[in-house]
Amino acid sequence: MRLFILGATGNTGRELTQLGLSRGHQVTAFVRSPDKITLRLPGLSVVPGDPLDPAQLGAALPGHDAVLSALGPAFSEAFRPSTLMQRAAASTVLAMTAGGVARLAITSAAVLFPTPGLFYSFFRWLLREHARDLEGMERVVRESSLEWTIGRPPRLVHAGDARYLSQRGGLPPANRSVSFRAFATFLLDCVEQGSHVREVVGVGHA
Repeated sequence: MRLFILGATGNTGRELTQLGLSRGHQVTAFVRSPDKITLRLPGLSVVPGDPLDPAQLGAALPGHDAVLSALGPAFSEAFRPSTLMQRAAASTVLAMTAGGVARLAITSAAVLFPTPGLFYSFFRWLLREHARDLEGMERVVRESSLEWTIGRPPRLVHAGDARYLSQRGGLPPANRSVSFRAFATFLLDCVEQGSHVREVVGVGHA
C-alpha cells in the first residue's frame, strides 16, 4: 500500500512511519519540518508541506491508498483554546475528497469518552480546551463521505510493547495508558485489514 502520514515527526507518527516501512509499504511523510526526519530508508518519501493547506495536501495526495493522521498540538498548547485539530481535519477531508483518497485513520483521545471515575473526570477538566477542538475535528470527519476510523487512546507513553486492545465506542476496561507503538499498530492494522470503518474506537494496552 501507499501510505500518507500526517504528523510523522511526532511520537506516534515516527512509530507509524517505521512500522509501515517494516511491513513493506510505501510511505510518504508529509511534514512542515522535513529536516526532523533522519530516516533514509527505501520506500520512504519526505514531502514538505503545511497540513492546514488543502492545496499543498492535494498536490501530494494522489496515488495513495490511505491517510494516517497522528497530528496533535504541542503539550503546552493542549491547555489553551485552539482550533488546530478541527482546521487540520477540514483541510485533510477537503484534499482527500478532491484527490479521490477515501481511507482515513485519525488520532483523537479517550478524554471524549464519558468514562466514570475521578481519574477520568480530572483529565476531562484538565484537557477541556483540547477536548473541544477534538470534538470539532471528529465532527468534520464524521460528516465526511470518507471511510474513516477515529482512534481514541488514553495517555500515550513510551514503551516497547506493541500489543493493544480495542473497543468500539468505549475504552477497554482498566486502561489509563497505551504505548505510542501500540497505538500506531492499531491505526495501521485498521487500514491494512479494512476494519473499524466509520467507527470510533477506544484503544488501550493489552
